[in-house]
Amino acid sequence: MTATTDGSTGALPPRAASASETPATLPAAARSAGTQDAAERAVRRATDHLLSRQDAQGWWKGDLETNVTMDAEDLLLRQFLGIQDEKTIQGSALFIRGEQREDGTWASFYGGPGELSVTIEAYVALRLAGEAPEAPHMAKASAWIRARGGIAEARVFTRIWLALFGWWKWEDLPELPPEILFFPKWMPLNIYDFGSWARQTIVPLTVVSASRPVRPAPFPLDELHTDPARPNPPKPLAPLASWDGLFQRLDKVASGYRKVAVRPVRRASLKLAARWIIERQENDGCFGGIQPPAVYSLIALYLVGYDLKHPVMRAGLASLDRYAVWREDGARMIEACQSPVWDTCLAAIALADAGLPADHPQLVKAADWMLGEQVVRPGDWAVRRPGLQPGGWAFEFDNDNYPDIDDTAEVVLALRRVRHHDPERVERAIARGVRWNLGMQSKNGAWGAFDADNTSSYPNKLPFCDFGEVIDPPSADVTAHVVEMLAVEGLAHDPRTRRGIEWLLAEQEPDGSWFGRWGVNYVYGTGSVVPALTAAGLPAAHPAIRRAVAWLERVQNDDGGWGEDLRSYDTAGWSGRGASTPSQTAWALMALLAAGERDSKAVQRGVEWLADTQREDGSWDEPYFTGTGFPGDFSINYHLYRQVFPLTALGRYVHGAPLGAAAAAAVVKGA
Repeated sequence: MTATTDGSTGALPPRAASASETPATLPAAARSAGTQDAAERAVRRATDHLLSRQDAQGWWKGDLETNVTMDAEDLLLRQFLGIQDEKTIQGSALFIRGEQREDGTWASFYGGPGELSVTIEAYVALRLAGEAPEAPHMAKASAWIRARGGIAEARVFTRIWLALFGWWKWEDLPELPPEILFFPKWMPLNIYDFGSWARQTIVPLTVVSASRPVRPAPFPLDELHTDPARPNPPKPLAPLASWDGLFQRLDKVASGYRKVAVRPVRRASLKLAARWIIERQENDGCFGGIQPPAVYSLIALYLVGYDLKHPVMRAGLASLDRYAVWREDGARMIEACQSPVWDTCLAAIALADAGLPADHPQLVKAADWMLGEQVVRPGDWAVRRPGLQPGGWAFEFDNDNYPDIDDTAEVVLALRRVRHHDPERVERAIARGVRWNLGMQSKNGAWGAFDADNTSSYPNKLPFCDFGEVIDPPSADVTAHVVEMLAVEGLAHDPRTRRGIEWLLAEQEPDGSWFGRWGVNYVYGTGSVVPALTAAGLPAAHPAIRRAVAWLERVQNDDGGWGEDLRSYDTAGWSGRGASTPSQTAWALMALLAAGERDSKAVQRGVEWLADTQREDGSWDEPYFTGTGFPGDFSINYHLYRQVFPLTALGRYVHGAPLGAAAAAAVVKGA
């Protein structure tokens, strides 16, 4: 299918015939043999390509591409702190300009519609870089912004950045008092009710909100208001009986509190916030391994008195440069995060399942690096699980405060695929990881990403929290990966695993798919759950498996691949529909192969699509975003997904089963 790219109507993509389809007149046996040969060639080339991309230390990392708000906010931070340099400014401007669409807008994902807040931030960043508002591409952007209500209709985060320079009034923003840090852990809206990523962002923002700093704006932004004389006309309150109405009125109470806040309490809360931020600074200077908390943390610490030469600030500022990817043309792209642990465990699984010997030196090197990344000290997760011993893995190079359940499950699956020279060390690490993941199970039997039972509905209702998902409830994809890992570890019949399986079965959509929280979307969820259920012992004939197979066959594209547009998070009609991509095709194939559909026409066509679209160097191209940060709000293009998942799927097609998983099962059984 071909997805629309202008975003003007949101129309669903038509199906398109593909010249690469296998002629129906070819005998089935000949088609199958040809598919096998093509798959084997693709596996060899993809294996060589992936091996060539490993770092000398043992890890893999692909670029993590999001949208230009990362680049815009990096420039705004540097403007606020007075640390601009021309190379950085022009490199960022070059990247931002290159992402602008024909209609003058910027999208939040490739092929998506123009997005107001993204477009505003990109426009302001280009103005900071010296672009004239009269330039055709700038005038087109500002006209589009005004036509959609201007700055007044932007998200809260965008208006906070503008308030830092007087382009928006602080009093026209929701209140976020730092006294929230004094709320006990049992109280609604305490800081640990928020997901880890939101928590790391909101704590420094309480300092910013309390301080309300304004730096002199280098230019006005009247062209981004529908009426510059009245930029923010008051809006009527929602009915008191509604959640929106209730929280709007609570925000007014918080604004009133600001006027009467007891000064010693306010000072104590600001000190507590600063201490909370500093205690969570990682060894490399970053904050949670994520760019957004880093920029707000630096601003907050600066506002409470930490000058730019302070060691905490120096380390934090130095860490920002590690998020920058400089391209050959001089463009500078900012990664929102970096994914070496995730990329490395997925690469190891792919190579093992593709037939690379378990004791191959590069797999052993990858295992060594992963073993060294295990987190062995408590983090914020221990607030809800105080007696649980640490043992998880994080997503990034440095993020010991926030290991995650998904990475831990996949690292264990990867380690089980490697024949290491120190098996006792591997067994100890795996035992710690399994114990930690089991301890992070939520009350409903499933698993979230970073915390247990992070399910309060209140944070999402705050007027301040309009930037995406701010809680971390259990999801089907994470739960599936944990269940698969537990099954490989011989715990398929453990009561805790069975509870996870029961939750997954109850979460299946009526059409047979599963929702994908951290990948796009129903294809990802289904591609995660089906292999987990079959690994845990559900037969291919189970009704849930058959419904999933039927759904995947139904949404397969005419060219043989699978794809799903990010708009499926907001519009049901996009479910399972979108331009074919290597990673999503691989997810569908992994599910179908796990369901015993190796000889089906759907699998054959999917394998052929992957083989036909592989490039000469063994890689695949994938401009579409297939990763998810916040469903419907923040999307990710993991540049290594296009390599590891097709290799995994093709390897399983060629060899008939996940080689590493079979070997792991043998190890667990003592074979």
